[in-house]
Amino acid sequence: MRITSILAMALATSAAVTANPAHAQTEEKAKDAEALIYPETKTVDVVDEQFDEKIPDPYRWLENDVREDADVAAWVAAQNAVTDSYLETLQGREALAASMTKLFDYDQLDVPVEAGGKFFYERKSGGQNQAILYVRDGQDSEERVLIDPAEWSEDGATALAEWKPSEDGSLLVYAVQDGGSDWRTLKVIDVVTGEEKPDTVEWVKFSNLAWMPANSGFLYSRFPEPKEGEAFQSLNKDHTVYMHVLGQKQSSDIKVYATPEKPELSHTAEVTSDKEWVVITSSSGTDDRYEITLVKVDANEIEPSKLVEGFDNSWSLIDGVGDTLYFTTNKDAKRLRIVKTDLSKPENRDVMCDGPDSETTTCGRMEYVWREVVPEHMATIDNAAIVGNLLVVDYIDDAKSRLETFALDGTPKGLIDLPGLGTVGGLNGSAKSDKGYFAFGSFNQPDTIYSFSGVGSAEIWAKPDLPFDSDAIEVTQRFYESKDGTKIPMFLVHKKGLDLSEGAPTLLYGYGGFNISVLPVYSAPKMAWVQAGGVYASANLRGGGEYGKEWHDGGRLQNKQNVFDDFIAAGEYLIAEGITAKDGLAIEGRSNGGLLVGAVMNQRPDLFTAGHAAVGVMDMLRFDRFTAGRYWVDDYGYPNKEADFRKLLTYSPYHNIADRTDYPALMVSTADTDDRVVPGHSFKYTARLQALNTGDKPHLIRIETRAGHGSGKPTDKLIEEYSDIYGFMADAIGLEIGE
Repeated sequence: MRITSILAMALATSAAVTANPAHAQTEEKAKDAEALIYPETKTVDVVDEQFDEKIPDPYRWLENDVREDADVAAWVAAQNAVTDSYLETLQGREALAASMTKLFDYDQLDVPVEAGGKFFYERKSGGQNQAILYVRDGQDSEERVLIDPAEWSEDGATALAEWKPSEDGSLLVYAVQDGGSDWRTLKVIDVVTGEEKPDTVEWVKFSNLAWMPANSGFLYSRFPEPKEGEAFQSLNKDHTVYMHVLGQKQSSDIKVYATPEKPELSHTAEVTSDKEWVVITSSSGTDDRYEITLVKVDANEIEPSKLVEGFDNSWSLIDGVGDTLYFTTNKDAKRLRIVKTDLSKPENRDVMCDGPDSETTTCGRMEYVWREVVPEHMATIDNAAIVGNLLVVDYIDDAKSRLETFALDGTPKGLIDLPGLGTVGGLNGSAKSDKGYFAFGSFNQPDTIYSFSGVGSAEIWAKPDLPFDSDAIEVTQRFYESKDGTKIPMFLVHKKGLDLSEGAPTLLYGYGGFNISVLPVYSAPKMAWVQAGGVYASANLRGGGEYGKEWHDGGRLQNKQNVFDDFIAAGEYLIAEGITAKDGLAIEGRSNGGLLVGAVMNQRPDLFTAGHAAVGVMDMLRFDRFTAGRYWVDDYGYPNKEADFRKLLTYSPYHNIADRTDYPALMVSTADTDDRVVPGHSFKYTARLQALNTGDKPHLIRIETRAGHGSGKPTDKLIEEYSDIYGFMADAIGLEIGE
């Protein structure tokens, strides 16, 4: 739960926070509640000079960790007190919470993982805060609970994160996520007896999990233990792959792969399903440019060898069949293709090398040879799996999924039928079994789990009972033009028969970054918005991965403004088409999408009526100084390079708030344990927005405790959070929430 108003009162005497009567809410709102008075945030005399530019940063002190700095804690408490008081004046929050509670009341299903004849899967039923891990001892066996995180904490904020069964299904390694942090603790459970093994591994982050043969141990990735008090803010460096040997202490774990000469690199390890090869993927940031390193599983010593050198292209392991490895790659294919290489048959290739007297000459070198299996297509490859003797490829085709199968030599075999417009997730299988699995869902349909064993129809493996009539919800796709003429897809979701003649209150969502595709998925909070009579719109902005590398490149680095233009054009289209009225448009984005909301609020405050900027990257000149922020330079650029600095300064939300300008109503949200986008971004942005003359509409921040960037958040916190935020935006744009 959030820091309470009682705590705010106890801390209100801090020198950091005092009342500022200059900021009062409008007379209309004042009729129903006490005047909205923001806390006055102290300022400090900090000015950075970069490239002959002097950059004031008067709220630098708000970057400090709320757990370590009493002044920051007092500021957080005072801000939450103001936000809580304002929210209590709004109508409809209770009705939204009740609607969301109902819409969460179904079985949220995950795709099963088969190991040793057992089936492992997560399911979260209505009312449960965290998913439970179940196991069946056979296809038709009764399920039993293997891990129930409800027993781990009183507030439900400790979650089961990644997990992996051993090949024979007798053991399972799993990760514990506490309070939403990206840090993980690994543990091992005996699947048959349910007994917890003594093995414990700490300081794991951004890790894959992979078992070695004969249950001898598992591979994982971790960072060095941070210094006292720096776990949630210090930069993440020196990522290392280790093997934990069962029954031993973590201090005895075997270092498998590290690059101390390049501490900025990150490394994750996989093992092919036939347990022949360890495949290590290394990256320097968030861009899809990797090096691939191999380790032979049965070698007497760990001897890493490079398969792919140079961070030039994306390479993603599908699986291995003996010495033949299959990958997806964007090398010579901007929307990706599938290639393979036979590790037992390197070929002699002519390369340039140094000859006598330092002259360059041609010499021979044995190299692995890549052969194309599935060529590039107009659609973009999102995922692929080997299932028996088939390659199953999940394509993104105009921001929705399509499944196609091929023989291992690339011969097309046909489509797997999908039940409509939606998204495939969790595609998995193995060369050792001809049965595979995937999930399929859409905006109006929570995930149904399917199994398949070839081309044609898939069979339902598990389907939830829905708490609403999905046929009563209409999902359509439109295309609109951005500022430069680029066609942008956008989905619209609303009740069938909704009268749009005068425009309906509309919530527009966007992300636009990091090659992440925003595809049709079910969301209980968004469905509550739709059921209340609103329109939900989701725009597929440049910067994402919907159309491959060109789409991603078109919205990053020096092209980042395209993302904001795409989003602004979406808002203009919704109004021009009469889908929403001019004063009826709210916007929302999370993380990179929070940056999006902050940027477009600065650039077009006249276009939007309300917004929600969640866990956003708001200070574009200092994002690379905290936790995982250094990875994001691939999308944003380097603040210490002049060309990048000047571009970042043009749109940084914190630095571009316009004084003497009427801003839309805005809710900023973050969490004290967010160690991905540290909450100081949101704190500083909100403080400056409140301090300047930005109009009479409310500009509030909602700060969660015992929560992080989003993953692992319990259901009750999600309902509380989104009933607050959607109630705030509904009030701002005139969406009437019925009882």
